[in-house]
Order: sequence, then C-alpha cells, then structure tokens
Amino acid sequence: MPPKHQTPTDTQTQAVNLRVRSDIRSLIDRAAKAQGKTRSDFMIDAARRAAEESLLDQTLVRVDQKTYDHFLEVLDQPPSGEGFERLMAAAKPWQE
Repeated sequence: MPPKHQTPTDTQTQAVNLRVRSDIRSLIDRAAKAQGKTRSDFMIDAARRAAEESLLDQTLVRVDQKTYDHFLEVLDQPPSGEGFERLMAAAKPWQE
C-alpha cells in the first residue's frame, strides 16, 4: 500500500524556475564552465552558500556578563606574539 503523504528526501529534486537577463546568464555560464560545472550545479552551489552565510550571519550567542566582559577585554588588547610578528613581517602581495 503506497504512503498517503510523501516527503522529499535528500535524493529527490524539485524544479526551481528563474528568469534572468541574458547577460547574467552568460556570466553564470562562463563561471560554471570555468569550474567544470553545469549551470544548474553552479547556481545551486552558489545559492546554497549564500543561504548558509545568510543564516550564519543571524546567529546569536548568549553569554553571562563575566564571559562578555572577558571577551571585550581580550578584544581591547593589542595583538602580539610570535604568530602576529611573523604575519606582520610577511611580504604583502600588493607591495610586490
């Protein structure tokens, strides 16, 4: 007996239709080709990344006052240490 209600699984796909100007479509096609992807794969990857970034940008972290005060104290300290010194001594690509 077939299920009364089917829900999409990770392997099922659904169509998404977009209308886009021809110059943007050409740009997308060039970028997809440069990455060895189909237009659909390129657009899906780009949309997924944008969606994830958008949701991550909305993440709220709650901490107690003591932890928050410590966080601000650490941020207010000037950077230092071997790693920082090495980074500052490294060649800058824009100065070559």
